[in-house]
Amino acid sequence: MASDAYDAGLSVRRQVLGKEYVDSSINNADDFMMKLQDFVTEHAWGTVWQDDTIDKRTRSMINVALLAGLPRHDELRLHLRGALNNGVSKDEIASILLHIGVYAGAPCAVSGFKIAQEIFAEDGSDDE
Repeated sequence: MASDAYDAGLSVRRQVLGKEYVDSSINNADDFMMKLQDFVTEHAWGTVWQDDTIDKRTRSMINVALLAGLPRHDELRLHLRGALNNGVSKDEIASILLHIGVYAGAPCAVSGFKIAQEIFAEDGSDDE
């Protein structure tokens, strides 16, 4: 049975990452992976992302910085799309990735720029 946090999380997760991606992740999860889907939806998206102290746009910028700096490339790809959906500009993403280059190292920035360029091309935002 879904909790209020799960329902709220599912809504914002779809808004940020896209309904198609989220629904595919949930619908294609087996019993094992569903545990992760439920956890992430309820706790990350249903609790942390519901706190309006930090707006969604800023949260997306934080995610890009963290995921590029760690580096967590699969999640970076996903959250770059989320950042674009939340109104983060390409110039802001470039600035975030340059900042990562100073604090997490040039290799993280290089990877981040390459991944962002791929996402921009896939989403058609490389023409902007």
